Amino acid sequence: MKASCQCGQLSAEVPGPTAAVVACHCRACQKRSGSPFGAAAYYPHDQVTLTGEAKRFTRPTDLGGTFDHLFCPDCGTTVTMRGTKNPDVTGIPLGLFEDVAAMRPLRSVWEERRHDWVDIPTAVQRFSRGRP
Repeated sequence: MKASCQCGQLSAEVPGPTAAVVACHCRACQKRSGSPFGAAAYYPHDQVTLTGEAKRFTRPTDLGGTFDHLFCPDCGTTVTMRGTKNPDVTGIPLGLFEDVAAMRPLRSVWEERRHDWVDIPTAVQRFSRGRP
């Protein structure tokens, strides 16, 4: 499966759908996505192949770690994300994939910041402050 930025200059390729899909309602994901939450599919690093030029933005997290965003320097789209909380995986925003029908959020995190009109019906695990 391929995921790409808006202009197509930066892309990520993964072997296929993953069950590790998370909807995050933290303020940083709201700001990054420009929507009430961010949704990403997570893969082990060695399953993600990047093509194109990327810039890095590192931000602190509310839990004291860091979170790296690799984004396209041309159109600004975040293509991959990595955090110190789960250092073995790379996240790819769901909206970048052409076909995500097989991937649905199984976890919803930072629920206390979830907009009251948003419901993630497929989420079987719900966490506050990123924790159960």
